[in-house]
Amino acid sequence: MLGWFTCGVGVEPCGDADVAALAAFLSSVDLTSSGLDAPSVRLWISRDESGAIVGSTGYEISRDGRHVLIRSVAVSPTDRSRGRGSALASFALERAVEEGATRAWLFSRRSGPFWQGLGFESADRDELVEALAHTHQVRLFRQTGQLGREVAWSRPLLAS
Repeated sequence: MLGWFTCGVGVEPCGDADVAALAAFLSSVDLTSSGLDAPSVRLWISRDESGAIVGSTGYEISRDGRHVLIRSVAVSPTDRSRGRGSALASFALERAVEEGATRAWLFSRRSGPFWQGLGFESADRDELVEALAHTHQVRLFRQTGQLGREVAWSRPLLAS
């Protein structure tokens, strides 16, 4: 299995056999776990020495490939405040650039300062919905009424 290290954090692609464990991890940290197996979703996980998932990152890509919806960026409570969340988020942003995306978007009601530290700015929710209308998470948030409670963030992606 191909693995990466970013800022001391080991990251590997989330395989089909990992989806249930990732869903449980995301639910435990109060993040959306629906649609992890959607074709437009790219996910990576970080494990501890015992093999348990302790971090995750990923995104959903738009049909035109220009936009990504960052999602599933999480670190277990015992591993927070060590730069791991930033490293995992940056990893997903780098993969999105490699895939050709030019803008990243996300929903976050609680972590605005964290995302601002990574260059995100407050964004128009309707613009996010327009750019990423076909992603699983946007469709889910529309169907459940959660969309109206969400706060949108965005930043350009630049190839290095």
